[in-house]
Parts: sequence; C-alpha cells; structure tokens
Amino acid sequence: MGVPYIASLQLDASGRSNFRMLLRQEGIAVGRTGIRPLGLLGALLFGAAVALAQPSAPVDCLSCHEDQAKVLAPSAHAKVTCAQCHTKHADYPHAEKLPKPECNSCHAAQVGDHRRSVHGEQIRAGNTSAPDCAVCHDKAHETKLTKAAEFHKNVPELCGLCHAEVLADYQTSVHGKALASGIAEAPVCTDCHGEHSILRPKTAGSSVGPAAVSETCGRCHGDLRLTRRFGLPSDRITTFGNSFHGLASKTGTQTVANCSSCHGFHKILPSSDPKSTVNAKNLPQTCGNCHPGAGSRFSISPIHVSEGGAEPWQTRFPRLFYLFVIPITIGLMLLHNAGDWIRKFRVLRLQPRHAQPDATLVAGQLRMYPWERFQHGLLAVSFLILVWTGFALKYPDQIWARPLLALEGFFPVRGVVHRVAGVAMVLVSLLHVFLLATNRQLREHWFELAPKWRDLPEAWNMFCYNLGLRANRPAISSHSYIEKAEYWAVVWGTGLMAVTGVMLWANNWMLAWLPKVWLDFVITVHLYEAILATLAIVVWHFYGVIFDPDVYPMDTAWLTGRTVRKHADHNPPTESVPDELREPGK
Repeated sequence: MGVPYIASLQLDASGRSNFRMLLRQEGIAVGRTGIRPLGLLGALLFGAAVALAQPSAPVDCLSCHEDQAKVLAPSAHAKVTCAQCHTKHADYPHAEKLPKPECNSCHAAQVGDHRRSVHGEQIRAGNTSAPDCAVCHDKAHETKLTKAAEFHKNVPELCGLCHAEVLADYQTSVHGKALASGIAEAPVCTDCHGEHSILRPKTAGSSVGPAAVSETCGRCHGDLRLTRRFGLPSDRITTFGNSFHGLASKTGTQTVANCSSCHGFHKILPSSDPKSTVNAKNLPQTCGNCHPGAGSRFSISPIHVSEGGAEPWQTRFPRLFYLFVIPITIGLMLLHNAGDWIRKFRVLRLQPRHAQPDATLVAGQLRMYPWERFQHGLLAVSFLILVWTGFALKYPDQIWARPLLALEGFFPVRGVVHRVAGVAMVLVSLLHVFLLATNRQLREHWFELAPKWRDLPEAWNMFCYNLGLRANRPAISSHSYIEKAEYWAVVWGTGLMAVTGVMLWANNWMLAWLPKVWLDFVITVHLYEAILATLAIVVWHFYGVIFDPDVYPMDTAWLTGRTVRKHADHNPPTESVPDELREPGK
C-alpha cells in the first residue's frame, strides 16, 4: 500500500472500521479519532513493506488453483495466460457467477464453422447429445494437442461414440487397418469430413459431396510422395478426371459416379478382397447400379485406363495411329497452303503495277445449286455446334466452355445440345443421299467430285509448285483435288463420327453386350477423329474459302452459288445449269 496509497484513501464508516481492524491485526495502535503518532509510524512502515512485497506481474492464479496446474501443463492451452480467457477475474475475491470463458473469443473461425456444421445444426435443434467443443477437445484446461499423433489416431474412436456403425465399417476398411498398424498418414474421419465444418454430403460445400469427393480422395491418392511410399497407383485421380465420370463431375453434375460410388464410403476394401465393391466379380453389380446389364456377358476391363503403361491395345492402337496421322496430314496441308499464300502474296503485292491480269481467267462460275447451299448451311451450323459442345465436354475448364456450364448443374446443356447437333448432321447426310438418288441434276454435279487418276499428279505438281520446286504453275481441273479432298473427308468423317457417336450414346447397350474396352476404343476414335476433322476444316477448308488471296475475304459460292475465284473461260464447269439460274444471253 504505502503512504501515497494511505493518503489517497477515501473510506466510508464501514471502510474505516475495516481498515482499523486490519491495522490492529498487524499490531499498529489505532485510536478513536484516528491513528496515534506511534501507530502512524507503524502504519507507514507497514504500508511500505506491503508495497515492496507486491509483485510487478499479475497474481499467479495457479498458487490457489493447484489442481488446474497439473492438467493445464500438458494441454494445448499451457502457454495461454489465465487472464486471456478469465477476463473478469482480476479482482479478488472474485465476484460470484462470473460467465465462463467462450471459445469464440480466440477461435472465432472454428466456432463459426461448427455453428454452420451438422453438429451445430443439431445443437440449435435442441439435441443435447450433439458434440460441442468440449466433447471433442475435452475441457478447456485439458484440451488435447490436435496435431499430436495420439489425437489423430484416436479420432475414429472419438467419432465412434456417436457413429458406432460407421466406426465398425471403418475399422474393417483398408484405411482403418492401416491406422491400426501404426501408419500415421492413414486417413481418419476428419481428413475426409473436415474438422469443424462437417456438412451433409448433399449440402453445397461439403468435402464429401459428389462434386468434391475426387478432390478429397486426391489429397492422398494424388500425392506422389504418399503413393510412392506405400506402393499405390499414382494415376487414379488423373485417369478419373479424364474419364466421362470425372469430366461430368467437374461441372457439378450430382448424379454421375464418383470415387465413393464405386469404392464405397467407409468400408473401403482393396480390389483383391472378395467383399470389395470393385473386385472383378462384383463389378457387374457395382457398375450395374447405373448401367443395367453392364458386365453380364463379358468381364469389365480395368476402369482406370491411362495412356501408355498397361493401356490395352484397343485404345493404344487408335491413339498411336491418330498421333501419327494428324501431324502428317495437317502438316502437309499447312505446307501446301503456306506456299500457295506466299506465291500469291508476291504476285499481288510485289509484281509491277503495269502487269496485265490473265484475260483467260474469269470469275462468277456457278459452283453450288440451291439444294447444295441448303445442305451446306445445315452442315456448317451442326458442325460448329458439335465442335463447341464436344470439346466443352472434354475440356470443361477452358474459358470458351464456360458459357455452356452456366446451367450444367441443373440441365446437361452440353450433352443435350451435342446430341441434337449430331442428329441434325445425320439427317443432313441422309437428305444428301436422298437428293442424289432422286435429282439427276445434283447427281450429275456430284459425279464431278468422283476421284480420278489425274488428281494424283495434279496434287503432286501443285504441291511442288507451292514449295518452289517447280517453276510453272500446273493446270488443275475445275473440280480439283482440293474440293474432292474436302468432300470425301466430310463423307468419311461424318460416317465415322455418327457411328461412334451413336455407340457412345448407347453406352448402356455397349457395356451390356461388349467388353468395356471396346467402349474405350470408341471414345478414343471419336475424340481423335474430332480433332482431325476440326483441324482439317480450319487449315484446309477455311483457307480455300476465306484466307486464299484469290477469294479473300470470302468465297461467296455458299451464299449466291457463284464463286469469286477466277477459272479458265475456255474450260467452263461441266455441270448443267438450270434455266432459272442462267444469266440473260447465255
């Protein structure tokens, strides 16, 4: 206390009485009117002694609460001072009925997650058995270190206090057995469901929801360090992501199969176990949950198929074939068109201005009849839609695919639109065949596109000319190898894409009547043929009708029927022109 303290006292009657009593207890004489002179000296000395004896730091609470000292030392709160939690206990003696400290004062984020979780939901609903902070972490003074290996190992038993059936399944699973054998990296409940923000599987944002399961499983099965250490396949997440199921799940589709659909939730067993849902003998039943009849006639081949390695020949052969054909085909097209563009650029931009154009070449030839332009228009629209939606199905993460994903969680826009466009292309093809069979004029025009032996030397000579290996430009037919290559490529590509597309559409039939590996074969062919067709249209067809300097900015034959490209006047097209399309005087 000391002199300053005593001098500053402003006590009432009761306070003065208590103060005198305190001084008398210390042997200091006090009169009725106050402290006697000798007593005053003693009071001053007593106050000075008390002041010197006061600690500069806060009072040590554990000197009175010795029982809490023993349990607090090894807890997670060992380094937390008492005053940080017990904010209103500085006065002594303590006031009665002081509020207990709240975890929210230090752990606001965790408490907020818990309130939004299924556990918090149950507490608000009046379920007194729902776990709160103390149930999982123990009392505040005995809070366990969550990062300790012992705490991690005991998580299943802790959750099993309420979820006994789940605990029994987990203990028999490959994860539970790994944990019991001492593998600290083995996943426990909190690794999959989260620690505080535990949500129902169908709740948005749940770590075990359909759209998030593969990412949750991928924390371990996509970690190369863990897969190499424990001898696990390292391609399970990537192969799933590239599959139909994985691509659909990326867009939020709730009904597509995910990891747990095949492997189970808690009772996950190795494929070698006869009780496993992914055991070879059980795959027909597992896959049959979504694909009735799958594997009923043939055993289902491996599900996770990766390029190279143990890839079956049914997918390896077409993949290697297209990886060989596509670069060569498109590369030759690029060389052909690049040489043609450079030569024409030199003539148009670098030749003397007084050079006279070739009078034997004239524009305006009729190249497409009305029915042909109608078919071409439908074909072009359906093809562009097929390309956009098809590649959006394969590459949903790309920016150009995002407009199609806006409603994907509610309606399969890409798949439906893709199939509709595919049906439209097939109908256009059937219309084309029907018109050729019933219309003599179109049929005679079609014969101009029939391959002939002279097409080979014409193509070779023009290719050499474009590369500078030939001095003079060779003569080519009115309907040359350029148009013929385009037409027959469309015929081949449309037929192949239609057949494989129908087989993919009927995937349940494929899985019921053929081995799954042939479905993988169809998927491979459909994808790579689409890539080849798209590149061919861009590199070959678009150059001929847009970027070729002879027709730039566009060959209008697909709109008006007549081309702006100049052809030899003495060698008119052999197709017969209908009277209604003839120009006056011709």
